[in-house]
Amino acid sequence: MANVREMRTPDMGASLSGQRREIIALALPATLALAADPLLSLVDTALVGRLGPHTLAALGIDAAVFATVFWLCNFLTYGTTSEVARLHAGGESDAAGARIIQALWLAIALGALITAVLLLAGPMILKAMGATGAVREPALIYLRVRSVAAIPALIALVGHGAFRGLKDTRTPLRITLWLNGAAALLSWVLIYPVGWGIAGAAWGTVIAQLGAAVAFVVLLRRRLGPRATRPDLAAMRTIVRVSRDLFLRTASLVLALLLTTAATVRMGVATVGAHQIVRELWVLQTLALDGFAVAAQAMIATSLGRGELSQARREAGMLLRWGIGTGVVMGLVFLALINVLPGVFTADQGVQAQARSVWWLVALLQPIGAVVFVLDGVFLGAHDYRYLLRWTALAALGVLVPVAWLSLRLDWGLQGVWWGMLGMIVARMAALLWRLRHWPSTAARVKA
Repeated sequence: MANVREMRTPDMGASLSGQRREIIALALPATLALAADPLLSLVDTALVGRLGPHTLAALGIDAAVFATVFWLCNFLTYGTTSEVARLHAGGESDAAGARIIQALWLAIALGALITAVLLLAGPMILKAMGATGAVREPALIYLRVRSVAAIPALIALVGHGAFRGLKDTRTPLRITLWLNGAAALLSWVLIYPVGWGIAGAAWGTVIAQLGAAVAFVVLLRRRLGPRATRPDLAAMRTIVRVSRDLFLRTASLVLALLLTTAATVRMGVATVGAHQIVRELWVLQTLALDGFAVAAQAMIATSLGRGELSQARREAGMLLRWGIGTGVVMGLVFLALINVLPGVFTADQGVQAQARSVWWLVALLQPIGAVVFVLDGVFLGAHDYRYLLRWTALAALGVLVPVAWLSLRLDWGLQGVWWGMLGMIVARMAALLWRLRHWPSTAARVKA
């Protein structure tokens, strides 16, 4: 990455070894924590899938809606991580604590608004997503129950970001594993022995998110110590203003993904059921790779906060190599399970066949996606939000949306939709690699 060849000294070797240990210490717990939520969603998919294809299709629609809502709010996580890491690295611990508290208040306000919108506009949202006939009722039941968890879900997003910024990814892992494990068991009890069906799956998720929110608040209070906890509207407005580009970037990506689900809904019950299965598996794998992005964000923000540009450049290169290697392994493992995993989620042979038809595309997305996710973390840590919005997000919309529409109009089916997904990731990768070639000369030192 550097234009000037550098001599490798014993001190540099020790530094590289330390970087490797830090990557593992940050990325491994973050990967496991990120994977826990989609694992719970996969458990719900497997449990609900046994209730029938219409119920599975309803879950697929709702999963897309909630993924859209919460991904739109992930600026609460990523913005908090970068700011807390930068302030903490600069010795401004009090300012970092104040930033976390105001982010929590903002999460409460946004969560209340989201719950109200979903409860009031739920039927219209589902209609826009194509939930009709036998799919509509179970979809509406799940959406109404799950909507009450918006506030705790957003509080948990801030909690993840706060601990990542403090370079502590183990605490979020412990919270996520314990509570999601309990929720998975509770979901099974509520779906089958109690007989609540898809509503049981929704209540299991609600309980997990509520427990996570309480745990994060308690542990953050211990970590931050006594301090003012009143909401500061000016501070919250600042958070919103600083996070604007990050929000818009995420919104464009989420909109693109939401449209793929809307397209598959109109292709038939078997198609949307297959899309739900492969999408959940893909999300699981991408979030596992995103552990390196979490490490990148914390490490790059810390290095740039200290003014160590060369260190940030070395860390970016090492993280990229680790991510690509992991993506290759994950893609090969996924291919090997083509005849195993579809049958875990549904007994419907038509749904299984459609899922297998795009299996190799999902496997191919892993190493390519690894480049995208790691570099996302690098540029998020560098506060390069505007470039991420202007080019990588626009590339996603410009490729995926027309391909998804053509897949519906020209009967390309599920394969057409996932070719669009592949094109989106490749376009984003090209834009990010171009930026990396000119980085960090294109990015000034992180500013407050």
